[in-house]
Amino acid sequence: MVDVAAIVSCGKKLFSGFFFVFILFNDLTTYALVNGKLHIFGGNSDYKKIARLDDCTLNELTVRLNEERKYGHAALSIENGTKALICFGNYNNIRKTCENFRCRLRRVLDASPRNIKKLKRFLRLAGLRLDHPKRISYHSLVALENQSLLLIAGRDYGNGGADQSGIWQLKDENWNQIGDLLQADFYGSAIYIGRSIYYFGYSSMAIERLYFNQDEDLQTVEEIGKQQGYFFLPVLLQTVSDYCI
Repeated sequence: MVDVAAIVSCGKKLFSGFFFVFILFNDLTTYALVNGKLHIFGGNSDYKKIARLDDCTLNELTVRLNEERKYGHAALSIENGTKALICFGNYNNIRKTCENFRCRLRRVLDASPRNIKKLKRFLRLAGLRLDHPKRISYHSLVALENQSLLLIAGRDYGNGGADQSGIWQLKDENWNQIGDLLQADFYGSAIYIGRSIYYFGYSSMAIERLYFNQDEDLQTVEEIGKQQGYFFLPVLLQTVSDYCI
């Protein structure tokens, strides 16, 4: 069983129209949904750990990551939620590798052009992340329906680890900055609902809404609230009123 700092058991209305279950972990893990279940990967207590959330209990699986991923890695659900892609890490060549996880099967690939072509869109996008014009880590990743990828906030380790406010888009194999958060931040989390991304900042405690039009072009960024504390990499799950896990 894996240590969980706090689980809000029922859906909480944070702003008009949407309810969230808010989960915090005592670790530097990353997470993704696989077959409808929340899975966490790596972290500073066990770099190769994979665990699954069953009801309100995190159960560690016998299958493990192939690479040590202490912090700075990211995970995305791929192939209609049947797999997870876990990429990068905090040092050496782990920053350039991805693992493909499906229940008990996983595979490590380097981010070479040859291997990038072998996987579907998300692995291709993840590999191209290496060519980002800044050395950004501790950011949030969000996939859009137009097959582009957003990188939000983080720290720029090409500039002394300075906090970042940038909203970057990877589209047609090119990175472009399309906007900024109202406040620089890192270690936050983001969730995409409808035509809006909600970013929950760590250092600012701000909840910011990024609104997109039907073509998924960024239109506005606004602050819609403040969190009640410094929540570190929270897991965000959309739910309904009074839904309990």
